[in-house]
Amino acid sequence: MKQALISLRTRGAGLYEFTDSAAKFVENARLPGPALLTAFVRHTSCSLVIQENADPDVRRDLDAFFARLVP
Repeated sequence: MKQALISLRTRGAGLYEFTDSAAKFVENARLPGPALLTAFVRHTSCSLVIQENADPDVRRDLDAFFARLVP
């Protein structure tokens, strides 16, 4: 089973993109056929959001929502 550690430096609350790192891991794994990528987050107050993110307005909306939810 292929494994890798992807570390992200953060600067407080916010949305942090790690799609490129995850895609690079999958590409380097060179597995034949379908595979499963499991993301484990060690910090208890961290959440994982999976979204298309094609429109920058989506990220702005999420940032605004979280700022209102937890000022």
